Amino acid sequence: MRLTPFHHLALVIPPLFLTVYLLANFPRPPTLPIIHTSLAHLPSSSPSWKVYPEDLYSGGAYANLPLGRVRYWLIGPEDGQRIVLIHGLSIPAIVWKDVAPVLASQGYRVLLYDLYGRGYSDAPQVTYDTTLHTTQLALLMQYVKWDNAFIVGLSMGGGVATAFSAHFPHLVNGKVALIASAGIIESSDISRTAKFMSTPLVQTVSALPPFQHYMRLLANTSKSSEPCETNPIQEIVRLQTAHLPHYNAAVASSLRDGPIRGLHFAFQSLARSGNQVLLIHGTSDKTVPYKYASMIHSLVPQADLVTISDGGHDLTVTHASEVNDLLLHFLADEYSYKPLG
Repeated sequence: MRLTPFHHLALVIPPLFLTVYLLANFPRPPTLPIIHTSLAHLPSSSPSWKVYPEDLYSGGAYANLPLGRVRYWLIGPEDGQRIVLIHGLSIPAIVWKDVAPVLASQGYRVLLYDLYGRGYSDAPQVTYDTTLHTTQLALLMQYVKWDNAFIVGLSMGGGVATAFSAHFPHLVNGKVALIASAGIIESSDISRTAKFMSTPLVQTVSALPPFQHYMRLLANTSKSSEPCETNPIQEIVRLQTAHLPHYNAAVASSLRDGPIRGLHFAFQSLARSGNQVLLIHGTSDKTVPYKYASMIHSLVPQADLVTISDGGHDLTVTHASEVNDLLLHFLADEYSYKPLG
């Protein structure tokens, strides 16, 4: 009898399945991710304590969340309208130093915190995707017993804020402000150097002890160590790069996998949410070019877009007074979609 292809399969498949059955291994039980330390674990002699002190804001504490400790601060009257401020890719909550106290002085209850891997928050060895960032905030709000709040995000924090409003709409109390917001940056606008430095290979090499030692040595001998010459915003980035074992990997993963790109769905969700939306963007922003403000506005057409002429990326530092005026106007109960002034 002539064997057909079906007969050949009938002869091969049983022993194949038996071999796979005998060789198959059940996966090992899941383990907790490695948690890397924050600025809080640096020695008291580290300049980071002067540049970005743990008590920069009053009302500071730590929340013990599943992926590590998160540093947060609650300032302003306890019965004030609640606001969350979300910082960006590389600079922790110090970036709000000229904004948060002003909001608190006007009666708002302000929650600031350091994202995982930055500042005084621990750095879990995981993928720093959008869900990690939005879940961190949701858990933190649950920890401080907040049912909802106004949400304000800066740079990558704008991407976090937008995705947060899509993932957890019940935690947003009707207003979302996005300052120099990322979220839909095209890969072509990310420099080749940034792409290269964020690759897993480079991050593996940079995590090796000799490289870490070299970076610490470089930081300790920097000419910018004189207090009168120190720009705290630039300095804290340099110190994190040199002294935090997982900071570079956290930033690199956020750049590759996080709320920097691909959030068109979240902005479209924000447009359908009924939330009032404020966009603030500078025309001279080289990190998130101004064209993205227009692109976001096209996705969220009801948003109020305010342009700061010649404003760069770090608007909360360089144009704090204007940002404060815009936020206070937007956050007020009587706000309507009319340009300020």
